[in-house]
Amino acid sequence: MNQEVTDKIVLSVMAKYAERSATGLKKYGTTLDRGDLTIFDWVNHAQEEAMDFTLYLERIRKEISLEKAKSYSEGYREAITKRTK
Repeated sequence: MNQEVTDKIVLSVMAKYAERSATGLKKYGTTLDRGDLTIFDWVNHAQEEAMDFTLYLERIRKEISLEKAKSYSEGYREAITKRTK
């Protein structure tokens, strides 16, 4: 597939993949083409990454909930202040 990519979002993700690959090569001295891991090892790595991902999502959700609560509180205070003036 030699189709030219023009979508800026896709290009951005591709660049991030390239950076991630370079980081992995520098850190571990190998690429994902390595042959020293079993299929079970790969599944284990993937599962650990997925578990980290769910933790990151939970952290983000807590942050969004906190920001939403602050926003509602501020909006409520503003509405009450306007009514009492």
